[in-house]
Amino acid sequence: MGISKTNLFTDQQNEFAQLAKVLGHPARLAIIDHLLRANTCICGDLVDELGLAQATISQHLRELKKMGIIQGNIEGNAVCYCINSEKWQEIKNLFMDFFDRYPVNEDDCC
Repeated sequence: MGISKTNLFTDQQNEFAQLAKVLGHPARLAIIDHLLRANTCICGDLVDELGLAQATISQHLRELKKMGIIQGNIEGNAVCYCINSEKWQEIKNLFMDFFDRYPVNEDDCC
């Protein structure tokens, strides 16, 4: 395997790439979509909702939580998850700033 050369890039570029990587899996997008639609904490019904194994869902939840996209708390025997609204706004701003850099004009560059 090659050595990562993250030191060649800015902190913002590295953070953006990590977020894009985490968001780049359809199961994680499905989890986020479900949490967004529910607009509340979800406790344990993701297996029925997504049709994936509990171990698979747990792995994806771990990745989303590690990046701070979701947050979880223990309620009895269940772990409940919801969108971390502060991080969500940060991610939204990061992506919007990136996409807004492209000037909208009628002329193609090539």
